[in-house]
Amino acid sequence: MPPPRLNHQNLRNESTAKDKTGTLDIPVKFLDQDYQELRKSCITNKKRFVDDKFLPDSSSIDPKKKLKLDLDQIKWLRPSNIVADPQLIVKEVSRFDYSQGSYLGNCWFLASVGALTFQKDIMDQVMPADQSFGKYYAGIFQFRFWRFGKWIEVVIDDKLPTINGKLIFVHSKTSNEFWPALLEKAYAKVCGSYADMHAGSVSEALLDFTGGVHVYFKLKKTSTDLWSLMDRAAKAKALMGCSTSQGDTSANTVLPNGIVQGHAYTVTEVFEVACQGEPVRLVRVLNPWGKGEWNGAWSDKSSLWNNVSESDQSKCRSLAIDGEFWMSMEDFTENFRAIDICCLSPDFLDSSSKCRWTSTCYYSSWDAGTTAGGRPSNKETFWTNPQFRVRIEELDEECASGQCPENILVSLMQIHENRYRSLVSNYAIGFSVFVIPLEMKDEKFPAKFFYNKRPVEASEKFTQARHVMKFFKLEPGEYLIVPSTFNPNESAKFMLSIFLRSETHRRN
Repeated sequence: MPPPRLNHQNLRNESTAKDKTGTLDIPVKFLDQDYQELRKSCITNKKRFVDDKFLPDSSSIDPKKKLKLDLDQIKWLRPSNIVADPQLIVKEVSRFDYSQGSYLGNCWFLASVGALTFQKDIMDQVMPADQSFGKYYAGIFQFRFWRFGKWIEVVIDDKLPTINGKLIFVHSKTSNEFWPALLEKAYAKVCGSYADMHAGSVSEALLDFTGGVHVYFKLKKTSTDLWSLMDRAAKAKALMGCSTSQGDTSANTVLPNGIVQGHAYTVTEVFEVACQGEPVRLVRVLNPWGKGEWNGAWSDKSSLWNNVSESDQSKCRSLAIDGEFWMSMEDFTENFRAIDICCLSPDFLDSSSKCRWTSTCYYSSWDAGTTAGGRPSNKETFWTNPQFRVRIEELDEECASGQCPENILVSLMQIHENRYRSLVSNYAIGFSVFVIPLEMKDEKFPAKFFYNKRPVEASEKFTQARHVMKFFKLEPGEYLIVPSTFNPNESAKFMLSIFLRSETHRRN
């Protein structure tokens, strides 16, 4: 089979008129289960739903017996068998509603949930609002997640794993509130089991909640003004998470300053205060454990709060033991390894109102023997990888002189089809960007084009991850983007998204 031609497909038009399946309006029925039909059947037959695709037994908790759990002790109970007055939501959804369970290392997921609670519109997408334990309760709930370019509808029953009548995984601080446990169960079903949620990256759940634009920065290795970018992201209703480096010993070691090693947190706000006349940029962070806080400068009991205005103290300072704390941007950069930001629109990337961002998405694959050429050093095969042409337009002075010099974001995601998340094997992936000379009009650039030609940009390195991205600047001109696996003949499907900064053209 010959390598595919260069293709151009706009993200907004990726679904044809005949097939809108996979959108929020018409999500894919996960495991072919239709919520409305199943619920109607339960109500008609006066039965409560039992999910035969995610059975209330050990196969849904820990099929490989990796967790330190006595599975024989576990009883699956509906909320009405746990408390007298179960509610999906008590008052309103909040980041303080829940605490992480003791048996499952899914802080990456719960840190993303913390970010999700700030955005009601996105929460309503993930957890449709017309559900309750009220009049038409049938023991069935639905959730929606974005998976590899498509929205899916996930149906679950409300049987939850307990020991001695207590939830063993995520649990609400209000005993009769169950949205966190049901959301976790729905995501566990997508992952294959609860154990399949063990260990992960914040970005994975942030993307699955939004289907949005994702940027990732290593805090000590970027020249980007991150606090300003985070401030714009917060104003744009982005979801943000961060993570700490793994310790030298076991994971989750709590350092003397209160920070947990190898742990994921939620970024809940950024704010600037005046301290003795000097501006201080602060970041507010939440530990998904629901406890355990930073105890350094600008922490809850820090004397530095005495040097700011009463209004700023009233707005920011809290002495509650809830896992949330403030710290300076400098301390944040020093103590955290990376930050992930996910937003529905890419416009937060730039500070100028004169600029906008356009997006294009491609679905393709690396196929062994034809289009899986490996990294650039594989001179004879690299050219066979899928190739994507992009044009960088020259911007007017006002748009080009914004605080953000970067004008392109490239995002590469592997698409997996394995039912069980823990069995997914990510290849080391990356992409390279080459200048296209004006005289070259080729649709598929041959091997000789890449001989002795170095890329002008590339992903930082080939990373064994589901998703890699880079935010950078290119001069006006035409370029070729070549995504690849590290080794030749590694077959996988992928999604390449390209976001470009352009001028805003308003109609008169």
